[in-house]
Amino acid sequence: MTGKAWLILPTFDEAENIEAIVGAANGVLERAATDGFRILVVDDGSPDGTGEIADRLAAEHDWLQVLHRTERAGLGPAYLAGFRYALDSGAAYVMEMDCDFSHDPADLARLLRAVGDGADLALGSRYVPGGGVTDWGALRRVVSEGGSTYARWVLGLKVRDLTGGFKCFRREVLEAIDLEGVRSRGYAFQVELTYRAVRAGFATVEVPIVFRDRQHGQSKMSWRIAAEAIWLVPLLRFGRRLPFGRRLSPPAQPPARESPSAQAPAREPSTSDGRASPSAQSTGPAAERP
Repeated sequence: MTGKAWLILPTFDEAENIEAIVGAANGVLERAATDGFRILVVDDGSPDGTGEIADRLAAEHDWLQVLHRTERAGLGPAYLAGFRYALDSGAAYVMEMDCDFSHDPADLARLLRAVGDGADLALGSRYVPGGGVTDWGALRRVVSEGGSTYARWVLGLKVRDLTGGFKCFRREVLEAIDLEGVRSRGYAFQVELTYRAVRAGFATVEVPIVFRDRQHGQSKMSWRIAAEAIWLVPLLRFGRRLPFGRRLSPPAQPPARESPSAQAPAREPSTSDGRASPSAQSTGPAAERP
């Protein structure tokens, strides 16, 4: 791998988590990102002082930066702002992760390794062998797994965990999939990004992770966010008009480049004897075309 990795952490009222998650991510990336890294906190004007804590930490550490937004506009717009900032700053790899320890920062190294082994997009996946969730009730499990199954069926994809938000992109993926055309704001945002990447022909790998419920703060999930996914997912597939006459723009084609994904189908990380490693599940781009 060559080039800096940027980790984007969107925050809203995460004062109880921000210092610990930033410190944990730094500890992992110092070892895993051999060409350097940056952590970018994107704060949507948190009233609990999350942004101020992040500013204090950024003044102490040159690997941490903070992007302040004046209003809470949703997870999707926060990530898009962070992606643009990272790309404009020369990021070679862009990662996303929840700020509440639902995602284990130690798994950042595994996502980076999967991309270093040839994937264009590595997804932390709860729903492949070796993955899972803890501390969830039956209703939340049904909603989450049902959402991924519904999106997979409507979009004609084989990716098992379409709604997860633990990812590592090569910069070429984000440059090719038309970020300006992304319209999802909440639950459907992760589905839309992965769909655009797969449709554009990028090699996608699912790396098994265990998702844990947050210990501090309040979940941002709501029925309104889930409902957005229900009506927006078919629009991704069939290209109908959005409210106010907008259309979902189609995924762009990837630029020509020399990379493992341009030369061969996506491959799973393998062991020394050539067998597929249990650390990842991969889906080649050709098999992912609806």
